[in-house]
Amino acid sequence: MTRYLPGILAMSALVVASNILVQFLFGNWLTWGAFTYPFAFLVNDVMNRVHGPDAAKRVVLAGFGVGVVCSLVAAGLSLTTLRIALGSGLAFVVAQMTDVVVFDRLRAGQWWRAPLVSTLIGATLDTAIFFSVAFAAVFVFLEPGGDTGWATELVPMLGSGPEAPLWVSLALADLGVKLALALLALPLFRIIVKRLIAGVA
Repeated sequence: MTRYLPGILAMSALVVASNILVQFLFGNWLTWGAFTYPFAFLVNDVMNRVHGPDAAKRVVLAGFGVGVVCSLVAAGLSLTTLRIALGSGLAFVVAQMTDVVVFDRLRAGQWWRAPLVSTLIGATLDTAIFFSVAFAAVFVFLEPGGDTGWATELVPMLGSGPEAPLWVSLALADLGVKLALALLALPLFRIIVKRLIAGVA
């Protein structure tokens, strides 16, 4: 388990940081969390390639446990809301476990196919689940006193489209960043995997 510790620590740090940063806007349509969380898929895919799907699942679950505990503590300190913590946890487990399964099925193909396709699918699931649970009005019952009203205000989608809740624009912009970072992370994935495999050998 010790060899998985770097992955667990990286995953936990990314979850906690993203839960906090998602509450702060970068420009009009992005949250700061959009720039940190996508790297959780990189951690997952590296662990999957180097140590296999069972190891990746352990890292996801351990990272999830540590991340949720820290996020709930942050919620108690008013650094994040309960809905954000719940949305993050649910989205994280579904997206990351899906990433593990898809990656493993594509493992034998070209080196870039498994990390790219698994991340694209996982990122899409993550965005849909997180933003709806954390901000959509239909889930207000999860935290009736939570201050997420700002996210349901109607605005032109991405500044020029039809009116929609702000969180919808945030989700679309977030997904765009995740998909772009999935492409940019491919060379990094290749470099890290080569070094780790050489170290294991």
